[in-house]
Amino acid sequence: MSKDKLMNRWYVVIGAVLIQLCLGAIYAWSVFTPKLVKPLSEGGIYGFTAAQSQWVFSLGLLIFAVVMVISGRMMAKIGPRKLTIASAIVLGLGYILGGLFGKTFITQLICIGIVGGAGIGLGYVVPIAVGVKWFPDKKGMVTGLAVAGFGFGAMIWVKSADSWFHLLDTLDILSLGGVQSVFMLYGIIFMIAIFLGSLVMIDPPQGYVPAGWTPPQATTKSAASGMVNFDSKEMMTTPQFYMTWLTFLFSAMAGLMVIGNIKLFGIDALKAKGIEVAVASAAAGTAVAWLAILNGLGRIVWGTISDKLGRKMSIFLMCLFQGIVMLLFYKMGSTAFMLIIGACLIGFNFGGNFALFPAITADYFGNKNVGLNYGYVFFSYGIAGVLGPQIAAHFKDAAKGSGDPSVWLTPFVIAGVACLLGAVITLISKPPQKS
Repeated sequence: MSKDKLMNRWYVVIGAVLIQLCLGAIYAWSVFTPKLVKPLSEGGIYGFTAAQSQWVFSLGLLIFAVVMVISGRMMAKIGPRKLTIASAIVLGLGYILGGLFGKTFITQLICIGIVGGAGIGLGYVVPIAVGVKWFPDKKGMVTGLAVAGFGFGAMIWVKSADSWFHLLDTLDILSLGGVQSVFMLYGIIFMIAIFLGSLVMIDPPQGYVPAGWTPPQATTKSAASGMVNFDSKEMMTTPQFYMTWLTFLFSAMAGLMVIGNIKLFGIDALKAKGIEVAVASAAAGTAVAWLAILNGLGRIVWGTISDKLGRKMSIFLMCLFQGIVMLLFYKMGSTAFMLIIGACLIGFNFGGNFALFPAITADYFGNKNVGLNYGYVFFSYGIAGVLGPQIAAHFKDAAKGSGDPSVWLTPFVIAGVACLLGAVITLISKPPQKS
């Protein structure tokens, strides 16, 4: 290969971050929920229940995960660039249509949840799969960088809608109101930005090896180095696949429970301590933004740590820490400062999932099929996106609008115990063998 014909591989990272900034908008959902659940009798526009507001978020995550499995197969046929362009069109249209027609729960569920979720699923795996091929020497780091934008993006979209530009209160496109106007504006931005990122989503030439790096020697049995490749059918015959799948489910469930509900929880917890609603809402919004920032940072830091400490030990520590924080989070919500600290810790650990699980999928089952194989592992995230937010919403709705913060204790404990179980599963797992 002639080196002067190679694209600078760091362009892939820049394009990946740009794409993921847009795909991560779904993590900004909590900023919309107070307006969505405000009762009609109190001047609300939508009057959703807590469960309905979370179903838009949950279904978006589930469709995201399902479509990601499909997109892994599509990428092998049409290539990463075309798949990314498809993501730009579908995600952008989902939010634009949500802006135009999202007056009801059903239309928001379809436009934001189904169409928007499909757009995320089409594009999400591309930067990961392309990045691992360009950076076989730094899989953990590049995976973290490639998906960091997904976490950081939520902060941008939360703060733009809320305290930076107050778009939810000031933007009114075609007399649609704040929520739907923000949907429409974001849809246009997503379509343009993801298309720009698609321009550098190309695979390296076959046989590409970074300068100065010598690939590890693969044995005939061990796939721990990522040099022995399992196809999806082979992968799903191993216990390691199911152990990895369950651990991802438990760890993601905790983070998604908080991401989908943190603003509602923060308002309830701080109001119970005598803090005015407006002040409580602002503090909870700040917690949402810091969670997003640490979510993005956690992807980079945990990914880099795992290149040195190993994927297995990193996942064990991440799940252990997350479990402990979830068990403490209800108490932490009683002051604005501790609410923000708790949100930061949860976001940081949650972000690690998206660097560590694709990297351990490549380590265990090979670099060659990581795009498709990770899609199957990632399906657990879609299930977590239903379980986490809906468990919390069930307890919130059961309180029938009382605002009692104690309703959040049980779901947080459930999530915390699940994370600790994931840590145990990881500790006993071993790299698969292939004869």
